[in-house]
Amino acid sequence: MTDRIEEITQKIYNEGIIKAKDDADQLIAEAKEKADAIIQSAKRTQEEIIREAQKQASEDKKRTEAELQLAARQFISHLKQQITQLITNAQINSPVNEAFNDSDFIKKIILTLIEKWDPKAGKSIDLHLLLPSDDQKELTAFLQKKATEAMNKGIEISTDPKLKSGFRIGPKDGSYLISFTAQDFANYFKQYVTDGTKKLLFDAVETALEPGKPHR
Repeated sequence: MTDRIEEITQKIYNEGIIKAKDDADQLIAEAKEKADAIIQSAKRTQEEIIREAQKQASEDKKRTEAELQLAARQFISHLKQQITQLITNAQINSPVNEAFNDSDFIKKIILTLIEKWDPKAGKSIDLHLLLPSDDQKELTAFLQKKATEAMNKGIEISTDPKLKSGFRIGPKDGSYLISFTAQDFANYFKQYVTDGTKKLLFDAVETALEPGKPHR
């Protein structure tokens, strides 16, 4: 009888051990499965973070490069304009200023304008001539002699304190004035010189620096 009890007891013990072991194995397997899932999720999250960081870094790099290229183009364009302006000014300002400091040159222009000022043939028109204060005396004496010889037109002469050289002329009614100053002429000529100067200065250089072009 004792042997039977011991056998039953041992059997129950063994079954308990086996069940506990099975339960433990199952718990370990489940824990391992959950751990693997957590690790895989973490890996996916890490990979996603890395991809997003790489994408952001690539976008930042492209944006920075684009901003640098734009800044470089703006700088080069501004530098070209400054260089072109310096050379254009040297080409135009000095000779124009020299011409407008020549009283004979100014006299010829004024006299030609007065002689040719005839919007409607056969009709007299009164003119208003504005002169710099420094040149008024000389030019007035010249015009009083020459203009009346050229044609019988009424010419009112006055000074404009804002004028340093040249003159302004227009009808006495004040409907408009045409300005003939050194700055006016310089600005007029610069319209035609600037593009040509820029082309002469930079086109050949830029062509030579194009990909595939031999550098000297």
